[in-house]
Amino acid sequence: MSFKNFKCVPKMIFGRGSFVQLDTVLEQERTDANDFVVFLVDDVHQHKPLAARVPNKAHDLVIYVNVDDEPTTVQVDELTAQVKAFNTKLPVSVVGLGGGSTMDLAKAVSLMLTNPGSSSEYQGWDLIKNPAVHHIGIPTVSGTGAEASRTAVLCGPVRKLGLNSDYTVFDQIIMDSELIAGVPTDQWFYTGMDCFIHCVESLQGTYLNEFAKAFAEKSMDLCREVYLDDHPEKDDKLMMASYMGGMSIAYSQVGACHAVSYGLGYVLGYHHGIGNCLAFDVLEEFYPEGVAEFRKMMEIHNITLPKNICKDLPDETIAKMVAVTKSMGPLWDNVYGKGWEEKVTDEMLTKLFRRI
Repeated sequence: MSFKNFKCVPKMIFGRGSFVQLDTVLEQERTDANDFVVFLVDDVHQHKPLAARVPNKAHDLVIYVNVDDEPTTVQVDELTAQVKAFNTKLPVSVVGLGGGSTMDLAKAVSLMLTNPGSSSEYQGWDLIKNPAVHHIGIPTVSGTGAEASRTAVLCGPVRKLGLNSDYTVFDQIIMDSELIAGVPTDQWFYTGMDCFIHCVESLQGTYLNEFAKAFAEKSMDLCREVYLDDHPEKDDKLMMASYMGGMSIAYSQVGACHAVSYGLGYVLGYHHGIGNCLAFDVLEEFYPEGVAEFRKMMEIHNITLPKNICKDLPDETIAKMVAVTKSMGPLWDNVYGKGWEEKVTDEMLTKLFRRI
């Protein structure tokens, strides 16, 4: 048996108001007068107070990215081309400021600036050959764990799959809980549930070990303080829950919910957070306690999920989702262990999707 040699984020700053230190962090990367930085900022922040606080210099490139839809390999390739057209030199850093989708775009662009071809060629595990440009993640929505993970999840020509590699991991993250105040309730809930579900899948999985368990249990407790107890320090707690949830799955794996959610996201375009919630709500056979707690949290926050979205879809649309979901081998291995192929049948998945 070979044990995972797991790379984590080497540098992190945590604390309310810590965003102000971004300029100092970037100064360490700027060694020459011509050095430039690329800022990928979620366009929800355009013309808002945060945009004015981005410490860009005259010769830096600020791109407001739209993440109304899930990030795609096409979007990454276009952004990479835009950066290359802006300057023949490589940037000294790529900064992702936003939620999981924006941070994943920053990771992917930093990789594609140093690796040839299209980002779709690198969807999978450890296909990236060259180290990325220095990159920094700054969450303004918490829950995905993108700040801690070794993947950048993209919808490609064939399926939704990440650029999983050690080079994907951020070189630096800044966790400033002031930045996540004011996120719309629905988004705050769906993205936070991504974290809660990471923990459920990790703790119920065959890949579980004490490393993953320690992070998942603590992350889950923090999620309860945020979503059940409405703790006054809930922004700080959710930010730590997200990071620890990401650390937990880094040494274990996600499960049935993420597999089903990938099918939903790829074929119907549902965002990852709400996609997970839609999937999780029909997975009580897999995760009875987790789903019961999730429904209680939904009730407290008056969250109503869309119903019957797959009930009357054409068979071929369902078949497409089933194919994507079934292709997530490591996730099903974490659910069932060896021989999962016999259990994860088209019939079983079709029934699940029809209930969503």
